[in-house]
Amino acid sequence: MSWIVLVLSGVLEAVWATALGRSEGFSRVGPSIVFAVALVASMAGLAFAMRELPVGTSYAVWVGIGAGLTVAYAMATGTEPVSVAKVFFLLLIIAGVVGLKLVH
Repeated sequence: MSWIVLVLSGVLEAVWATALGRSEGFSRVGPSIVFAVALVASMAGLAFAMRELPVGTSYAVWVGIGAGLTVAYAMATGTEPVSVAKVFFLLLIIAGVVGLKLVH
């Protein structure tokens, strides 16, 4: 259960990071509300997962999922350029997250 919550929290990290960028310094209400709700839910899920999983592993997986999805979404929507190098390094992040799960 903790791993599922941790993965969902990582997804929510990507949501709040994207919403933060779209809030334009909290001047846009909709993205600012999405940011706040996703941030609280993401942190609550991370805290829940850390009750059973090691702090370092939890944090690394949470950040890896959030960062990877944030960049992938930005590339998919055209707000960030796509390159072979970026895709390669995103795959390394994903491999690291999967590796942490496998060695747990």
